[in-house]
Amino acid sequence: MDYEDIRVERRAAAEWIFIDRPARLNAFRGRTCDELIHALQRAAWDRAVAAIVLAGSGDKAFCTGGDQSAHEGQYDGRGTIGLPMEELHAAIRDAPKPVIARVQGYAIGGGNVLATLCDLTIASERAVFGQVGPKVGSVDPGYGTALLARVVGEKKAREMWYLCRRYGAAEALAMGLANAVVPHEQLDAEVQRWCDEIAERSPTAIAIAKRSFNMDTAHQAGIAGLGLYALKLFYDTEESREGVRAFQDKRAPDFRRHAK
Repeated sequence: MDYEDIRVERRAAAEWIFIDRPARLNAFRGRTCDELIHALQRAAWDRAVAAIVLAGSGDKAFCTGGDQSAHEGQYDGRGTIGLPMEELHAAIRDAPKPVIARVQGYAIGGGNVLATLCDLTIASERAVFGQVGPKVGSVDPGYGTALLARVVGEKKAREMWYLCRRYGAAEALAMGLANAVVPHEQLDAEVQRWCDEIAERSPTAIAIAKRSFNMDTAHQAGIAGLGLYALKLFYDTEESREGVRAFQDKRAPDFRRHAK
């Protein structure tokens, strides 16, 4: 498969997968998701790979979620909402080895969901986390809400979604969104240290442990699948379209004028 939106590098026993759209703050479109799924599944079953690193290119953003320029009531790819999110999330969850989010900047919206889904998150002190869905007429009705509540606690998860505030790296560490925060210039070295340490452990034991951890929240995949159909219907409303238009026009949305 020829990659256009991502870049893959092998570093020792770790496969680093970069979302390579820095001009778009590493927002993903349909093609990006397909490429990520392919790269994640390939690395997942490569016996030479001990850990997978999910990263964003450039210094500004890990990932800022779905590319709003590719969203007009439906995104530009396949899947229920034009993005194969169920498959992308499953690729992270089903990989029988740790997937590490390397967060050097903004992890916002769908990017925050990806970081939450990863087994481990290592962040630069410049990292910023947060949700944005209700500001742009969207929501993640699956892992982005339910799993987030398991990670940071229900009250904090509700705050993140209802208010759409942003949280710095230190606060993310304190609430459990990150495993470690390091100076920006030390980020790659720190991520590699974690990968090297994982490579010294039993891969079978880790695979069993990951499967066991995931069983506790396996039911959320079904919730997410149903929720995406509800989200598709929501995207067809003027309320949701107002969020996209306002984002593109760089103005405050007037959701209540369109709510039914």
